[in-house]
Amino acid sequence: MAGDFIINTGGGKFKQNIGRDFIQGNYYAVGQPQSLVEAVSEVQKILEQLDKSYSTETKEGKEAIAIETIRQIDSNPTLAARIFSALTEGSVSAFEQFLNHPAASFVIAALADWQNTKGA
Repeated sequence: MAGDFIINTGGGKFKQNIGRDFIQGNYYAVGQPQSLVEAVSEVQKILEQLDKSYSTETKEGKEAIAIETIRQIDSNPTLAARIFSALTEGSVSAFEQFLNHPAASFVIAALADWQNTKGA
């Protein structure tokens, strides 16, 4: 159909204003399990919350964010189960592709260790 277009956001939200109509939706990367995208979104929210308490400018701040992220995940069994399932279904590297935060590498290392510990 003429005028059709494809929007590849790589995952996340998309908003568009077309004349008087407003279009909003959630778009996820093709081929990625929905649970993986949702788990990354939940971790991203935790990281954004922790930004208010810890510095992302220092190694120590990033390490503190990673430790606190794992603590929060561990203290919420439902969230922990969802994230563990998403990591098992996808992979730590797939998780890493979607996580956008200055402390992401620290959090990914902590999640990989957490997954190995929980899986043992």
